[in-house]
Amino acid sequence: MERVIRINDTVNAFAWGTFGLILLLGTGLICSSVTGFFQITKARHWWKETFGIAKGRGRIINDAGALSQLRTFCTALCATVGTGNIAGVSTAICMGGPGAVFWMWVAAFFGMMVKYSENVLGIYYRRRNTEGAWSGGPMYYLQDGLGSIKGCRQLGKILGTLFCIFTMLASFGIGNMSQINKITINFSATFLADTQSGIFLGASTTNWFIGLVLTLAAAFIILGGFRRLAAVSEKLIPFMTAVYVIGCLVMILLHIRLLPEVIASIFRFALGPKAVLGGAAGTAVQLAFNTIKNGCKRGVFSNEAGLGSSVMVHSNTCAREPVRQGLWGIAEVFLDTMVVCTMTAFVVLGSGAIDLKTGFVAEGTNDATLVAKAFGAALGKPGEWFVVLSITLFAFTTVMGWSYYGAKVAEYLFGVVWAKVYRVIFILLIVFGAVMESNLAWDISDTFNGLMMIPNLIGVLMQIPLIMKLTRNYIDRRLKGKEVEPMLSFDRDIQRDAERAVNKGMD
Repeated sequence: MERVIRINDTVNAFAWGTFGLILLLGTGLICSSVTGFFQITKARHWWKETFGIAKGRGRIINDAGALSQLRTFCTALCATVGTGNIAGVSTAICMGGPGAVFWMWVAAFFGMMVKYSENVLGIYYRRRNTEGAWSGGPMYYLQDGLGSIKGCRQLGKILGTLFCIFTMLASFGIGNMSQINKITINFSATFLADTQSGIFLGASTTNWFIGLVLTLAAAFIILGGFRRLAAVSEKLIPFMTAVYVIGCLVMILLHIRLLPEVIASIFRFALGPKAVLGGAAGTAVQLAFNTIKNGCKRGVFSNEAGLGSSVMVHSNTCAREPVRQGLWGIAEVFLDTMVVCTMTAFVVLGSGAIDLKTGFVAEGTNDATLVAKAFGAALGKPGEWFVVLSITLFAFTTVMGWSYYGAKVAEYLFGVVWAKVYRVIFILLIVFGAVMESNLAWDISDTFNGLMMIPNLIGVLMQIPLIMKLTRNYIDRRLKGKEVEPMLSFDRDIQRDAERAVNKGMD
């Protein structure tokens, strides 16, 4: 076990160390630059074409084998809005100080265009599987996109396969058992602490019971197919996000006098809090890197920009325009990090658990329960219940989303039939997540998340010229009204069908 921990720490340091951060932020900077900082200069347009059509055109389905744009968006958020928005933010602040929030924003700002680029490539390289459903994702734009570049055919195939392997392994850990374990620990500690519990196979019978209930609930949704998952997501995601944001706003209003100081501390410690009391917390340089690392790392953990995972969901959209679905990627990162994570950060920094003058964590602070205690201190037991129920919903929807990611990479590696086998295995592992020891599982899953990022970002970087062409083509046609032939798919048949639909105004 010690050897496994050492190996994992080494690989994690590579994936999430200097190399990983430069790759992540560098890709975001390049994607932003080549598109003219689309997330800012075209902010009004992408807002209008995403949140602005949520109650109208975004609900329309004009492709029998696809989902509406809104339902696709909600299903992608299913895995994106998760425990990272609550526990992940408090962990980043406890480990990196208030300045970690600033770097979380930076990662999200550039992450908007990374996810935009991923979605653009995902739609451009998607295709129908043997059942007639859309299949897309990094493995396809690595295989067919990167692979089409001279001398990169084998590289594209290898990186696509590695991405799928890393994603499948991550789906069992961070996308399943770790989330279920988080639900079980929080739920049993809050609601079942006084319940008499026996022991079965070395674990609490209470944990076994919670695991069984979650397994049955997940089986009902997952085995009902992607459309049932999407239908549940469309109803659940907007509700739980709105309720959590409202709860955070209540907390912020209760501590409104601290808000200016909270915001000031975020910018003041953006490059790492200065070491005090004789450098007890380490050198300023080490603290600065720790702040940047934790802010960016937890930002990616929350919004998944750079991982390429949610592209597999976005590829099911009825939108024919690659760029149009890319706009939803910008909106996804904005809602997840700039809204939900920021609300959590303000609650944590205003809770008194972080010294806003020194940036240090108060003695005895536990980042895992920090948000719940902050709500509890202001609202009593109902406040703690609110956070635990929020974590339960967020974690459970994350499991639902990752079940789809894993199924799609299994389909790519082994075929459609094995994707169904994967779903059964995924469901059976849920009950074990409720009774396992979680620390190592979280660490290993975190490493696989980082390893997913590397082949995906290489694929995005190598196809920057194509992203530029697709973006320019869209702007010329949609915003400037030029008569230009649309670029919709690498496949001639799909291009022809999509072009026909666009010309009829069906996109």
